[in-house]
Amino acid sequence: MREIIGGCLCGQVRFSVKADPVLVGVCHCKNCQKQTGTAFSVLIGVPKSALSTRGRMRSFHDTGDSGQAVERNFCPECGSPIFSEAAVMPDVALIKAGTVDDTSWLAPTMHVYCDSRQPWIPIPEGSQQFPRMP
Repeated sequence: MREIIGGCLCGQVRFSVKADPVLVGVCHCKNCQKQTGTAFSVLIGVPKSALSTRGRMRSFHDTGDSGQAVERNFCPECGSPIFSEAAVMPDVALIKAGTVDDTSWLAPTMHVYCDSRQPWIPIPEGSQQFPRMP
């Protein structure tokens, strides 16, 4: 079992997970591009029940292309996105990989929303690719 520890830029929000990830992937959807301010978001899907947070967070209520809710949780002090909760995956929290203290083990195996991928972003050979969410 892996322990994943991390937090925001200013240190006000910290989190830990004591569970193996259910997925490690890259999302190329337009909403992730806007939230991160870059071309994609690297996500670590973990069992929501294993996620423990400390510190005050705010949520932005978003809507996925399924029409269902996506809660984007972030630090209200520094603005760091911490994790998202998508109604289509009710038992999974999607941690933003850039907030994890030790990312040396990360190896994304799937890319979703490749239909909105920036054309200058290559996808590694052998990765699963989906035009939208599978």
